[in-house]
Amino acid sequence: MPIANGDKKPALNHSPLTQQLVEALREKIMSGELASGERLVEERLSEEFSVSRMPVREALRQLAASGLVIIEPRRGASVAKFHGDLLRELVEVRATLEALNARLAAKRHDPEQIAALEALLAEGTKNAHSGDADVLAVLNQKFHLALGKIAANSVLQEVMLSLRDRTEVLFAPRSQARAPQNWEEHAAILRAVIKGDPELAGLLAARHIYNAAGIEP
Repeated sequence: MPIANGDKKPALNHSPLTQQLVEALREKIMSGELASGERLVEERLSEEFSVSRMPVREALRQLAASGLVIIEPRRGASVAKFHGDLLRELVEVRATLEALNARLAAKRHDPEQIAALEALLAEGTKNAHSGDADVLAVLNQKFHLALGKIAANSVLQEVMLSLRDRTEVLFAPRSQARAPQNWEEHAAILRAVIKGDPELAGLLAARHIYNAAGIEP
């Protein structure tokens, strides 16, 4: 997936190119093409994507800020490792915050926003049995973001953004196999939101995260 940069000269504004690199590397990490702990050598990545090292370096910094990459003195960058204890800690925090997100959505549900979420649910359910893994990943992200929009708490959404990135790496190996269950669980959460039942919505959202990670609460 090369990124075009014909002259390879450092541009004054690297933002668009850097963002393309961030997305490309994030996709490789999420898919497992770049394995946990694998070194990310700037020179090698620069050659692979046909760009200068400056945007590569900035992309790695951004991925490090989101927790997907570790940058260590004298060793450089590598894909973050998730050992057993850290995995559980990440899932516990995300389950707690997703529960809060769902509870707020059930309290503040807006008919127009719920209609948009129902459309996403229908599309995700349709693709769950035969859809492309990348399409399902995008739809899953859109579902959680749309639920967050209904919850209407910008601070919570900001905290969730990087946490979702880090935990999606953990869920990726199981997500395709349990896609139908994922979307059934999404449907149950949405029903609780529509009913205006915050406690049930929160319980179902937390359980969904533990199920997706394959961890007992």
